[in-house]
Amino acid sequence: MGARTKARKRAADILFEAEQRDIDPGKLLADRVETPYTEAPVPQYTVEIVEGVLARLDRIDEALETYSHGWTLHRMPAVDRAVLRIGTWELLFNDDVPDAVAVDEAVELVAGLSTDDSPAFVNGLLGRIKDMKPSLLA
Repeated sequence: MGARTKARKRAADILFEAEQRDIDPGKLLADRVETPYTEAPVPQYTVEIVEGVLARLDRIDEALETYSHGWTLHRMPAVDRAVLRIGTWELLFNDDVPDAVAVDEAVELVAGLSTDDSPAFVNGLLGRIKDMKPSLLA
């Protein structure tokens, strides 16, 4: 597993845990950086992802709501929601990650963490967001 793949997993873990515990994800991230929950320190890319998602959460969630066709954010499994937020941030706001990589990484991540239907759902939704990227960033 590559370094960025591991960083995405850690970011998903932090976003998911914060939501489940109803705590501020930024505070949880700071706590994990200060005192890592595992033996490995929190990767810098995890910090970049979580901070990026939080900085653009309204725009990310608006895109997810707009293109999810009949699924509200709150109806989605929490793991899917965390992974979709990461994938959307990478698609729209991180030029270092090619669009195809952002989608593939999100699909692979959710395949190992969520329901059997989640990979197809995440792939379809992020695919729509990727297709609409020019208008979303205009």
